[in-house]
Amino acid sequence: MAATLAAGLILAIPAKAAELHVMISGGFTAAYQALVPGFETKTGDRVVTAYGPSMGTAPEAIPVRLARGEPADVVIMVGYALDALDKDGKITPGSKVALADSRIALAVKAGAKVPDIATLDAFKTALLGASSIAYSDSASGVYIEKEMYRKLGLERELAPKSTMIVAERVGNVVARGDAEFGFQQIAELKPVKGITIVGPVPPEVQNVTLFSAGIPKGAKHPAEARALISWLSSPDHAATIAETGLDPIKAR
Repeated sequence: MAATLAAGLILAIPAKAAELHVMISGGFTAAYQALVPGFETKTGDRVVTAYGPSMGTAPEAIPVRLARGEPADVVIMVGYALDALDKDGKITPGSKVALADSRIALAVKAGAKVPDIATLDAFKTALLGASSIAYSDSASGVYIEKEMYRKLGLERELAPKSTMIVAERVGNVVARGDAEFGFQQIAELKPVKGITIVGPVPPEVQNVTLFSAGIPKGAKHPAEARALISWLSSPDHAATIAETGLDPIKAR
C-alpha cells in the first residue's frame, strides 16, 4: 500500500521545466519575440536567448559562439549559414526546419522625400542621386555589396558612398541622419522609429533570405528544442510572422 502511494506521489510530481538556450540572428527576431512567450506559458519551459549574426567573425556571431562552447539547444539563422554548420557536422541530422522568407527593403529618414523605386530604372536613378547609402553586415548587406550593385551595373558609382553597418540596425543609422538611404530586411526595419520604409527593392534585384531553425549536436534538451521549433513553424502562427514583415513558409 505504501509503495503504491509512493508511486502515485512520484507520478504526481510535474516534470522539471527545461531552460532552453536559443541563438538567433536578426531577421526572425521580431517574430520570435512575439511567439516565445506563448511557448513558455504552454510548456512551462524557460527560453534564454543570445543574439548575433548568422555569419562572420564577430564575437557575437552564432558560429563563433558555438565554436567557443556556448550552450545552445536551438539556432535560428540564415538558411545557407545553417546549411554550412550542418555540412560541418554541427547540426543534428533531420532537425532543420524552414521558418520564413525575408525580403530587402529601402528606408529613408521620417519626413524626408520618398524616392520612386517602383521600377528598375527609377531605382537606379534614386540610388545615383543619394548622397550616402548604408546596408547591414548580415546576409542582405553582403548581397548588396557583392551582387546587387553589380547586377545594377552601378558598382563603381555606388561603392564609394556606401557603408556596411556593423552590430547596429541600419534603420537607426538612417533615423539619425547618418545615411540618406538604408537597406535591410523588412523585418529588421519595421521596429525602428524615425524612418519611412519606402518598399521592397525591385524584383529584378531582390534577394530572398530564408530563415531556418536547427538543433546543434550536443543540445541538452533536444525534445524541448523540437517542440519550440514546431511552435515557431506552426501554420497557426503564420499571421504573427507576416505581421513582422516576413513571408511565412506555406509548405511545412
